[in-house]
Amino acid sequence: MRNKPVRRTAERAASASGAWVVFLVGFMGAGKSSVGQALARRLRCSFEDLDLRIAVREGRTIEQIFQQSGEAAFRDAEHAALKEFLAEQDSSPRVLALGGGAFAQARNVSLVRAGAGHVVFLDAPVEELFCRCCQQNVERPLLRDLQQFRQLYESRRPSYEQAEHQIETGGRDVDAVAADVARALGLYPNEAE
Repeated sequence: MRNKPVRRTAERAASASGAWVVFLVGFMGAGKSSVGQALARRLRCSFEDLDLRIAVREGRTIEQIFQQSGEAAFRDAEHAALKEFLAEQDSSPRVLALGGGAFAQARNVSLVRAGAGHVVFLDAPVEELFCRCCQQNVERPLLRDLQQFRQLYESRRPSYEQAEHQIETGGRDVDAVAADVARALGLYPNEAE
């Protein structure tokens, strides 16, 4: 006799195990923010983009932080913002999109692993990621040319592969990807079943 898969609503999962976070990791253009917003709507929980938190805390855009203070200062601000997010006493489930380099930093991986949550790696072919980044009206300090982009992607990929789940976003609709993330985690909207 096969066991029926356990369906948990986000609300039940949070109350059963305390507050938890779905951490979305992956390279630039993978869809972490778009999928995160769709996933949060699906699960009826809150969503936050770590880069936006950093910009608000610093009073500058990510590009300005890189230009004025350098990448090391940005990584320190990123770590501080992640620590702050995890320290907040929030009893409800949350979805957090990490910047492309956040999960490639060992100290951030340690923070994420220590928190109650699930890590999901969103991925797509590198050429598609590059095209998405070039088409978006977003300043990306580390976006230069395809060769440099590919090298950075390959250097970070082993870190991303530490995630519990990997979901392909290439050529896919944001809502379909969000549904796949929810299924992979066994989470469903907070509704009567």
